[in-house]
Amino acid sequence: MSMAGNLRKVTGLSRVGGLRKVARLARRRPRVDLSHPARSPLGSSVVNCVTYQDGVRVPQCTDLVDAVRMVRKTGEGFVWLGLHEPTDREFAGIAELFDLHPLAVEDAVEAHQRPKLEHYGDTLFAVFKTVCYVEHEKLTATSEVVNTGEIMVFVGKDFVITVRHGRHGSLGPLREELEAHPYQLSKGPAAVLHAIADHVVDDYLTVTDAVQADIDQVETEVFTETGARVDPGRIYQMKRELLELKRAVVPLGRPVEDLATRPIRVIAPEIQAYFRDVLDHLIRAKEQIAAFDELLNSILQAHLAQVTVAQNEDMRKITAWAAVIAVPTMVCGVYGMNFDHIPELHWRFGYPLVMAVMGGACLVLYRGFRRNGWL
Repeated sequence: MSMAGNLRKVTGLSRVGGLRKVARLARRRPRVDLSHPARSPLGSSVVNCVTYQDGVRVPQCTDLVDAVRMVRKTGEGFVWLGLHEPTDREFAGIAELFDLHPLAVEDAVEAHQRPKLEHYGDTLFAVFKTVCYVEHEKLTATSEVVNTGEIMVFVGKDFVITVRHGRHGSLGPLREELEAHPYQLSKGPAAVLHAIADHVVDDYLTVTDAVQADIDQVETEVFTETGARVDPGRIYQMKRELLELKRAVVPLGRPVEDLATRPIRVIAPEIQAYFRDVLDHLIRAKEQIAAFDELLNSILQAHLAQVTVAQNEDMRKITAWAAVIAVPTMVCGVYGMNFDHIPELHWRFGYPLVMAVMGGACLVLYRGFRRNGWL
């Protein structure tokens, strides 16, 4: 009986009366091999389930219950079970099999959790926020820049259970990379937890580099001659997307620091040294995000200042033209009054003289405003 075929039945149990009952029910299911990085063809939430001994994948197919019993009896190896968005019913049997705490199970199924690290007896429960950069041809006021998901990890002395939520963050390539380095996998479930944390944090750095390119583009456009015409909605959109990234990265600092410094049962001291490297990368990502936030604030303030300056320029131009127009308006207003005795009223050259005076006055005002930069 294949491990995955049995697992298919385990994930469908809401209550299981121990390992013996699970094994008896599992033997009625057909054999299905799910030991591949793709989703199960049966529609199950199970993505992959593999047993490792000395860092090497066990080639023979055994059912899940026998695999768990074997690793616990021999004290060698561990089981890595990967799930994608399981339901309560699918996860109930697995929780019973591995004796997972109900609160951790609820968090793993419901998702939308903050990054955290919790201890439940000999089991460690970690939550990571995954991020990915959303490609776009042009940044607009409604562009999605950062997309987030979640990876929950249960770590025991002989098992690792990963629960993924979201359309990205697949652990298939990571599993293949680990299997190419058996020495690292031979260090046990803690090595898998480190690899996942390192993978997630590396994605943070990749996304921050891509976000920096968008911010540089906005900054360049703002400080051009037509910068006042840049849509401020683009800047606000970048700040919103940066806030989404910040919510994923910043809360993870404390859990990774605990993994790197605090003594934890399932984390060997030699593995903690690797978590210190992850912590360094996480601090770098946090510093970049903080710098981006300050830079966007400066860009927004500069843009608002440019808008104010542009408005002042427009007001000065309007005022200058109003002053130029005021002179002929005044003269025309004087000659429009119904008086019999107005200078040059009946003179043959009165009209050309008045027009010349108005034109000359307008020209003098125009040159004065132009020289002072108002026009």
